[in-house]
Amino acid sequence: PLKIGFVYVSPVGQAGWTYQHDQARQAMQRTLGAKVETRFVEAVPEGADAERVMRDLAAQGHQLIFATSFGYLEPALRVAADQPGVKFEHAGGYKTAPNLNTYNARFYEGRWLAGWLAGKSSSTGVAGYVAGFPVPEVVQGINAFALGMQAANPKATVRVLWLNTWFDPPKEREAALALINAGADVLTHHSGSPAVPQAAEEKGVKLIGYQSDMRAHAPKAQLAAVTADWSGYYTRVAQSVIAGTWQAKPVWGGMKDGMVKLAAVSPALAPALRKELAAREKRLVAGKAGPFMGRLIDQSGQLRNERGALGDEAIARMDWFVQGVSGTLPRP
Repeated sequence: PLKIGFVYVSPVGQAGWTYQHDQARQAMQRTLGAKVETRFVEAVPEGADAERVMRDLAAQGHQLIFATSFGYLEPALRVAADQPGVKFEHAGGYKTAPNLNTYNARFYEGRWLAGWLAGKSSSTGVAGYVAGFPVPEVVQGINAFALGMQAANPKATVRVLWLNTWFDPPKEREAALALINAGADVLTHHSGSPAVPQAAEEKGVKLIGYQSDMRAHAPKAQLAAVTADWSGYYTRVAQSVIAGTWQAKPVWGGMKDGMVKLAAVSPALAPALRKELAAREKRLVAGKAGPFMGRLIDQSGQLRNERGALGDEAIARMDWFVQGVSGTLPRP
């Protein structure tokens, strides 16, 4: 069998970023059966520990390694250079090598729809966003969410608090409570635990879940969840390695590819609202609408896009906030 290793930045747990990757690993295992043998290592910090774990997996005969956190890129590149016979797949990276590919999802598409739903559901017009690190993927999500909210309520604002970590439940909870105290009646997050959903449920505010369906942690609060589904991609990658056709061609899939979904839409929402949400999703999937189309103005008043759709290159390096986002974007 093809031996496949997975490196996870947080515990698998019962929800969140790592949980979604492990669900995909299990789905791939079920689909391919005896053709593959998988192993995962969880709670691996970004940096030297990640490099050590990937070297160990390669030494143990794993021929395909999935490095599932942004900060794993440089360690993965170093190990790939020393292990040319091993294929590496890195989540969210911006550099490749002959035996290292990158893959990501256009989470911002789901974020825009979720923002629109939040804008329709918020009484205060203020949403709170608990964010990990100020990397482009996170910035894209914040901007798309804000633009979605503004499509429903032009006066809506999104308040951002940075964690500078992907997974720290006490810190995530603290940020969520601070945002609620600042007037947010809808919360969302780009962090790895259910702490933000739990705070929303406890304090009686609304929630847009992220990465996983968070209904188990916020049964009353959750309006919907922007989720990732890596299962089809992982299965196709493994099949290509088995067939000898694997190539380092970066992949950036979206809602039309099934990699991003606005899932678990609350049945408590009014039927007319659910119908309009579905219609907007249909237009987005068809390419007739999107978060970064038309006139875009940043926090400072600078025009970033006049007409048409912002190009992938500009989206991929996004390092600015749109008008309506309250928060600072740390500079390197």
